[in-house]
Amino acid sequence: MVWILKGKSLIAVPFSDNIRPVSLAIIACRDTEFYSEGKGTPFYLGIKDQNLCLCCTEIQGIPTLQLQERNIMDLYWETKGQESFLFFSSEEGSTFVFQSVSCPGWFIATSSVVGQPVTLTKERGKTENTNFYLDGEN
Repeated sequence: MVWILKGKSLIAVPFSDNIRPVSLAIIACRDTEFYSEGKGTPFYLGIKDQNLCLCCTEIQGIPTLQLQERNIMDLYWETKGQESFLFFSSEEGSTFVFQSVSCPGWFIATSSVVGQPVTLTKERGKTENTNFYLDGEN
């Protein structure tokens, strides 16, 4: 599955020649307050060439993944890290896992059902996929 932008939502769909997946801009947080031994490095995740960044907000008490209009470089240059926009990145084999800093135990996830939004889950290894392959660009 790859991610595409549909309005202000990220949707997971199978890759094909007529699909143009988004590219992520991934930048480490400069604020050392959020670095945590054993959890990985905190990163900002944005949509490349868009002023959209992933963030975790609580809606009716449930952590929810959203895209907000923010420039990833503006977040990077802020002296104080913006917790809701930060995700711990850790490697598991050849894949990467992204855990929300502001909502510990919640991970970026995709459904096995085509066309569903990219979300957050606290149940790893169940129905959602929380491990992602990243394809670097030059």
